[in-house]
Amino acid sequence: MRSRYTAFVVGDTRHLADSWHPGTRPDDLELDAAVRWTGLEILDTQDGMPGDRRGRVEFRARYRAGRESGELHERSRFVWQSDRWWYLDGVVG
Repeated sequence: MRSRYTAFVVGDTRHLADSWHPGTRPDDLELDAAVRWTGLEILDTQDGMPGDRRGRVEFRARYRAGRESGELHERSRFVWQSDRWWYLDGVVG
């Protein structure tokens, strides 16, 4: 989760695509250059430990876009497959 947030901060679409499960990854991934991510807070985790097959992370990520600021609140799902964790999807809200 933290590596994906960092990828958003630095604009690393390759890492975002490489860490996104091929079954749910969009064909095209574009980041908004006007958005500046300013902080990440992990609110909750479920599973995701060694030996688990699935994990969930609930987080808040703060951002600024011009003079506006906001917050993304998401519950993300991950799956352990091929000896690594993959981002599946998330519910925003």
